[in-house]
Amino acid sequence: MQILHCSGGEMGSSPIGSSSGGDGWCRWRWHRSKSNSNSVKNGSNNCNEKCVLSSTFAYFLFSFLVLGSIGSLYARLMLTANVRGEASLGCQEDNEGSWSIGVFYGDSPFSLKPIEDVNVWRDKSAAWPVANPVVTCASPSNAGFPSNFVADPFLYAQGDILYLFYETKNSITMQGDIGVSRSTDKGATWQQLGIALDEDWHLSYPYVFDYDGNIYMMPEGSQKGDLRLYRAIDFPLKWTLDKIIIKRPLVDSFIIPHEGKFWLFGSDHSGIGTQKNGQLEIWYSSSPRGPWKPHNKNPIHNTDKSMGARNGGRPFVYDGNLYRVGQDCGETYGRRVRVFRVEVLTTDEFKEVEVPSGIEESSKGRNAWNGSCYHHLDVQQLSSGEWIAVLDGDRVPSGDANRRLILGFVSVLAVAVLVVLVGMLVGAVRCIVPLSWCPHDMGKRSDAFLGLERSNLLSSKLRLVCSRLNRMSWILRDRIRPNTCTGIFVLALTVLVAVVLTCGGITYIYGGSGAQEPYLLNGHYSKFTLLTMTYDARLWNLKMYVKHYSRCSSVHEIVIVWNKGIPPKSSDFDSAVPVRIRVEKQNSLNNRFKMDSSIKTRAVLELDDDIMMTCDDIERGFRVWREHPDRIVGFYPRLINGNPLRYRGEKHARKHDGYNMILTGAAFVDSQAAFKRYWSKEAEVGRALVDSYFNCEDVLMNYLYANASSSPVVEYVKPAWALDTSKFSGVAISRNTQAHYGVRSSCLRKFSDIYGSLTLRKSEFSKRKDGWDL
Repeated sequence: MQILHCSGGEMGSSPIGSSSGGDGWCRWRWHRSKSNSNSVKNGSNNCNEKCVLSSTFAYFLFSFLVLGSIGSLYARLMLTANVRGEASLGCQEDNEGSWSIGVFYGDSPFSLKPIEDVNVWRDKSAAWPVANPVVTCASPSNAGFPSNFVADPFLYAQGDILYLFYETKNSITMQGDIGVSRSTDKGATWQQLGIALDEDWHLSYPYVFDYDGNIYMMPEGSQKGDLRLYRAIDFPLKWTLDKIIIKRPLVDSFIIPHEGKFWLFGSDHSGIGTQKNGQLEIWYSSSPRGPWKPHNKNPIHNTDKSMGARNGGRPFVYDGNLYRVGQDCGETYGRRVRVFRVEVLTTDEFKEVEVPSGIEESSKGRNAWNGSCYHHLDVQQLSSGEWIAVLDGDRVPSGDANRRLILGFVSVLAVAVLVVLVGMLVGAVRCIVPLSWCPHDMGKRSDAFLGLERSNLLSSKLRLVCSRLNRMSWILRDRIRPNTCTGIFVLALTVLVAVVLTCGGITYIYGGSGAQEPYLLNGHYSKFTLLTMTYDARLWNLKMYVKHYSRCSSVHEIVIVWNKGIPPKSSDFDSAVPVRIRVEKQNSLNNRFKMDSSIKTRAVLELDDDIMMTCDDIERGFRVWREHPDRIVGFYPRLINGNPLRYRGEKHARKHDGYNMILTGAAFVDSQAAFKRYWSKEAEVGRALVDSYFNCEDVLMNYLYANASSSPVVEYVKPAWALDTSKFSGVAISRNTQAHYGVRSSCLRKFSDIYGSLTLRKSEFSKRKDGWDL
């Protein structure tokens, strides 16, 4: 049997001195069977080698299992899958982003508000109100045209009908095509008509305009090396090539009439010395069909890419002034739009000055549909005088997918290095590279390799590197002894860093963009109001609560019902949405369900200020409520049964595989129906009991819902995790669980006498196909 060690004494006549060690450098051993040894002695080249499991291999296996388990647990609790809509095809992660399109309205092009602020409701899609984005990758995908994203929107109005032309990236060909949609309700709902233009090259920026009784489209097709003009022959789906107007690869071009001439603005990034996304040229003609002459000062701009030189949508005229929309690509491609007022436009001169765009950027970051980028704006005035705009946006910067993949693999590599480092410190890894793997000890080598060794001493150099790497183990163990306080600290810190990097690597590779996105339902997104009830002793907790939940994508407003003490100011909170403080005259739990005409959304999330959960859990709950707006949809189930009735926790419901109550301390309700029921004549006795017990307002709401319908009235959604922060503050209403449950049991018996029993209204867990109620 031949045993290969990495210790110096067993490696033959190496020109490199090896450090000694009593138990040798390498813990990897290779054994040959006796028959194989005889075969070698007889000159046979056939040998059967068998790897024997060593302590080093066991250490690496153990490390892999431990870190893998930690990573799996982290992924299960903390990571949420990216939500890209309801599309069965399309909506795949794309390195260019996940662009979508929103609609805005205003009295002027500089006072635009998103559609959710205009309060447009659509019953069919349970959107109360409709919220941006209104066109996403799911829109064409569900119509049979798989798309990874939609961008570069242009409007075309025919009376009260709006057509929307946009770039859609085909999920199969990975090429941009021109899609088209139609709206008959001013942009709230869009019918996907199909693909208006599909060429053998990438298309985008479908600038559509009228001229001489015809409808023209001038899309970007710079890959073809020219700028083409198409004419509609059967609007909006059939187009024919009318003319190649410029044989230059112009990007993001538009044509406008101004003072007796037609002007073409575009960027050519193909020239030497051209600043990409920072160049702009102007051409002029007497007709959109040409011929075109270059402006005397071309390029008009050749500057930093953040300055808005590249076009970002349709120009517009307001109060007699011409405005151009440009892209700021400084931080990332298409970071934002910038608006410029054109002050001079002649064949010899051009001057423009920047003006405020009036577009308010979201503070929700990646949880907002346009939180990272918005690079294209088309604003037009309708026949009614109202202004409408379409804006594209993305929640992640361009190149985010590749960046996350690189960071993920770098994190994994760093974890591997740390695992080896810990193994060297504890003695489980005696060598990094077995010297038997180095070229000096290879069995059979080619003549070319031998020649290379003789001429360059490659073998000796590699053995020197191997030996020095392997000596690191002894050097580390000599300087950092694991049985000392310093050694234990270093080991603990290294393990902690390895765990953090493991979770980070999993987040980068499998965690998606990091956005906790809303869930689409029947083609629409919507918004809800978050309402919480509190008082002065819980202010510290409330600030953390507002900061966290205001960043959730579908939260429209936060209403704080202030029951006692001096109320704070709205400006005291770090919030991404408006915060309204409703100060109550009486400290009553009934205030939670008070009628409030200032609430503009139909959905209200009643959420105690001491409950923290992920935005994704909140979004899933909202999606389920939109499916069943007549139910209480929440995160804390209870089963009310027994004789006499007893109030018990979630474990009791799990044990009996069912529930008939949802606690409204964390639940979605219909603000119109729920509040009306709670303040009805029927509920008057129940409200009096709530005041007398200072408890049970959520129990009363469940009884009122059950009385109003014979169908199921509660729906459970399981959160990934939920943290009760009141346990750290000592200001919880239900500090004494046994006493709290006793009071609620009394409430149950009295409410049952008044409103009837809930015991026969049991719903089972695990009914949903998506598994959200497991």
